[in-house]
Amino acid sequence: MNQEKIGKFIAECRKKQKKTQTELAEKLGVSDRTVGNWENGRNMPDLSLFKPLCNELAISLNDLMSGEKVTEKEYQEKLEENIINTIHYTNKKIERKNNILNVLIIIFGTFISVTALAIFPSESSWGAIYSIFGIIVSSVGISKFTKRIPYGKRILCNISYFVLFLFAFFLIDYIGVVNMKQAPRYSIMKITGEDMVYYDTLFFDVVRCNKNKENETFKIIKNQKYDRENIDTFCK
Repeated sequence: MNQEKIGKFIAECRKKQKKTQTELAEKLGVSDRTVGNWENGRNMPDLSLFKPLCNELAISLNDLMSGEKVTEKEYQEKLEENIINTIHYTNKKIERKNNILNVLIIIFGTFISVTALAIFPSESSWGAIYSIFGIIVSSVGISKFTKRIPYGKRILCNISYFVLFLFAFFLIDYIGVVNMKQAPRYSIMKITGEDMVYYDTLFFDVVRCNKNKENETFKIIKNQKYDRENIDTFCK
């Protein structure tokens, strides 16, 4: 549907009926600004207003969707064309609303993840739980965004997004250990010794020596096997 053409036609019919934008707006239960946006081609009337609008302007639905008076000779051809255009317009409107919802889901998921890192201390398992939950939520938004692309590419895109997001948090975790001297959030296993803690994460291990003392240190080492009974040897 040609919004600009339809808008001009609405304005023309309104003037023929000797109605102001305000009067037409009051009849339809909308603002005069909304009517002005229709007539300027910025927006289209809601589908639920098509019939009342046509009644007020003394035109047919076919006339409105065509943006001009339709002759009897053209009526059937224009009707079929307008039905197709209306379906296309409705689908685009639904898709636009869904895209806005998907963006909000992604933003909400990201917000949960980021605030989880800011609110919960590094030793708390809740920070890791909430940040992972946020990644999952935002991944749902990405999944909905990509539902129109081929299935194989969609799966690849969703997995890539999840992995990259997760990797970003592991990188933040690594920087936190190195620069801020804090325990890693995403440890798979935590083993506590007499005066130390060994954190086993997916990509690296962290040794915390002299726990809660002035000379407390954090050492990052490669992932390796360890003896639970002699875990204190990593601080010697």
